[in-house]
Amino acid sequence: MASTAVPEFGWKSAAPECTASFVVPALRELGGELIRPGCRVLDVGCGNGYNAGQYLSWGCAVVGVDASEEGIEIAKRTHPKAKFVKMLVDERVLSQLGEAPFDIVSSTEVVEHLYDPPAWARCCFFALRPGGRLLVSCPYHGFLKNLLISLTNGWDKHFEAHRVGGHIKFFSPATLSKLLTEAGFVNIRVKGTGRAPWLWKSMVLSADKPT
Repeated sequence: MASTAVPEFGWKSAAPECTASFVVPALRELGGELIRPGCRVLDVGCGNGYNAGQYLSWGCAVVGVDASEEGIEIAKRTHPKAKFVKMLVDERVLSQLGEAPFDIVSSTEVVEHLYDPPAWARCCFFALRPGGRLLVSCPYHGFLKNLLISLTNGWDKHFEAHRVGGHIKFFSPATLSKLLTEAGFVNIRVKGTGRAPWLWKSMVLSADKPT
C-alpha cells in the first residue's frame, strides 16, 4: 500500500552528521560578509540543529524548521537561544513562521531527499530579503566521480535503493545551478568539499536573491 507519510530521519543525538566537518567551513566561506553578528538565518531542514548551533556561534539569530519531530526536540534542548518549528515549508513560510525576510537561508543535505526540488527552491527564494543569500549543500556528482563509481560497480551501494527516506535526487553542479537559476537566484558559486578534487563527497553552493 502506498504511503504519503514523511518518515522520521532517526535523530538520536545532537552530534553532527558525517558531512559537517567539510560542509560547515564551506558555509562560512560562501556566506562571506553576510555572516556577522545580528544576521538572521533560516535553516530549512535543520535536523537536530547542529548547523543552527554553528550559526549561533557566529553571532547569528537562527530559526530552524524541519519535518522531523525527533530532530526538532533535540534542537530545542541543545540550542535554546534559537527558534525551532516542526513544519513542512512552502512559499508561505514567512507568514507561517510570523517572521520577516531573512538575510540567509541555509539548507544542507536536504534537496536530494525531496520529491519537488523546484518548490523547495521557491520557498528558499521567498524567505530571503532582496540581496539575501542561499547556502545549500548536497552530494556531489560529476563525470569523473560517476565514471569511477561505474568502473568499480558501485552504483547499487551508492543509490541505497532499499533505504526508507534516502536520496531520491542526484545533482551535479550544472543541474543544481539550473534549479536555483529557474527559481530566480543569481551569482551562483560552487565549492566542492570532502575528498580529492572532482571526487568530492558534497558540494556547497551560494546563490543571491537580486536586490
